[in-house]
Amino acid sequence: MSSPKFKTFDVRPLLARGEEPFSLIRARVDALVAGTGVTIVAPFMPAPLIELLKSEGFQSTCERRSDGAWAVNFWKP
Repeated sequence: MSSPKFKTFDVRPLLARGEEPFSLIRARVDALVAGTGVTIVAPFMPAPLIELLKSEGFQSTCERRSDGAWAVNFWKP
């Protein structure tokens, strides 16, 4: 199987406005189909989100970007 195709969702503008991005992240995660994933870009490592989605069977990888943000990939194997 080839690696998933990821769409990026940068939550930094939402957080900067004081908005809670979880419901929007949830909608994107729930819409994933086989072979697709979502990359969440955040100003911090979203550890609670990673743990929650891991408990639901999602795989994840994360990396610190050169701009200091975190990029976390989520997909279902």
